[in-house]
Amino acid sequence: MLELNKSGTDRSGPGRLPAQDPGPDAAPETRPAVGSTGPDAAAERVPLRPYLIAGAVLCALYFLYAYFQYSRFGSPSWDLGIFEQEVRAYAAFDAPVVDIKGPGYLILGDHFSPIVALLAPLYWLWPSAEALLLAQAALFALGAVIVGRTTQQLLGGRSGLCVTVAYGLSWGIQEAVKADFHEIAFAVPLLALVCRALLLKRYTAALLWSLPLVLVKEDLGATVAVVGFLLFVYGRRLQGALLAAFGVAAFAVTLMVLIPAASRAGTYDYWQKIDKNGEQDVSMLDSVLGVLNSSVKIEMLVFLIGITAFMALRSPLTLLIVPTLGWRLLSQDSNHWGMVWHYSAILMPVLFLALADGVRRSRDSRRPWLASYAKVAVPVAAAIAVAMTQHLPLRDLLRPETYRTDDARSQAARAALDAIPAGSRVETDITLMAHLTSDRTVYWVGGAPGTAPDIVAINLDFGWSRPIQDPVAYAEQLHPEARYRLKHRGGSFVVMERTTPEPAEIPGVRED
Repeated sequence: MLELNKSGTDRSGPGRLPAQDPGPDAAPETRPAVGSTGPDAAAERVPLRPYLIAGAVLCALYFLYAYFQYSRFGSPSWDLGIFEQEVRAYAAFDAPVVDIKGPGYLILGDHFSPIVALLAPLYWLWPSAEALLLAQAALFALGAVIVGRTTQQLLGGRSGLCVTVAYGLSWGIQEAVKADFHEIAFAVPLLALVCRALLLKRYTAALLWSLPLVLVKEDLGATVAVVGFLLFVYGRRLQGALLAAFGVAAFAVTLMVLIPAASRAGTYDYWQKIDKNGEQDVSMLDSVLGVLNSSVKIEMLVFLIGITAFMALRSPLTLLIVPTLGWRLLSQDSNHWGMVWHYSAILMPVLFLALADGVRRSRDSRRPWLASYAKVAVPVAAAIAVAMTQHLPLRDLLRPETYRTDDARSQAARAALDAIPAGSRVETDITLMAHLTSDRTVYWVGGAPGTAPDIVAINLDFGWSRPIQDPVAYAEQLHPEARYRLKHRGGSFVVMERTTPEPAEIPGVRED
């Protein structure tokens, strides 16, 4: 049971976290004396090197998986191409236009993630989608370093390395690695730092680390508001109230002002994920009543808490996952409910530090069974993570075929890429998309009417609703204003080039 003001070890009065010394914001006379054993002193004793080594290993595993998935043309969605177009624009000091979403589409009108601009310097050095995959691997691994080392400071022993393994192999992180790059990679270490600061009673630090979250994604303002609530409960009433107000204001302004101002439709498109199921309207009441109307949702909730051996329920930090879970359970889109994709990655640092907090709270519980269970909860969580990995993406790193990028399909895909000139405007599907965005203008197939792209390149095995029998006729069906001819065909990949002149005006293309 989640408890805000009461636990088996809390004897210090309401609103206080148990067994914690004052942080740097405390008055001088209440700070730990020399030779104390509080969190600040523990921080000095916990070595950093083992966690840096563990983080480097995890970073290598994450990037290795993502790199070979990319090299085998196995990207699961168009998101990697979208984010590369966004970062490429920032690197050129341009507005973040993402033509994959539509010619001239300003991506800040879709999701509000300006923090992605921080990747521009990396892109200057390595202008490729692989640079984004490396950045995400490093950010996820940084979260593991923070979570593991904080756990050892709180619990001692080998608990920190056990939790590092459990977090690093958790299904939320592994599925996010498989899903290619997403902006939430920035939120993972930030949330780890917020939770660390709350647990060590460094409240000003918690406030400061939570502020950038509103630049990661539009919904995280609500999470910032919950951080403010926790600060309020822990006795920092002014800081908590101000931060909660800031989070709510950022959430409202982003969804109702900033995104609509950048959107062509003048609204936040993702409201439809809650109030529409296909073409059918869904009332808010029905959405609320249906939050647990699917076994997929229930399974996700069980596995979210189960990976912490259920000890996260003992910590108030678990409240931080409520905003993200809230919109996911209200959504009518089944992609938001389950254990796949990247949506659960930001919950992992919160849950595993809640595990550490829950164990600490339970060690001296008056309930003997709970105190006994607290002694084994951390290794149990690590065992769960290792056992689940046999059904998760990183298991593929043990399979020899993962490292084979010279198979017939990959060779055919690379030959198709070679047939597409650099600098051309290309309309394509997911298979080739992220391999083209670094030096071409790329459109989503069927998403750029009137543009008459120079090239239409498609994978006939992509999974079309109807098989494409005549690729040239299909290209001309997409663009009746132009004519195309077959330029290259190899395996399932077909490249067609325009034979008629380029239109005088191309939608979404600005004249310099």
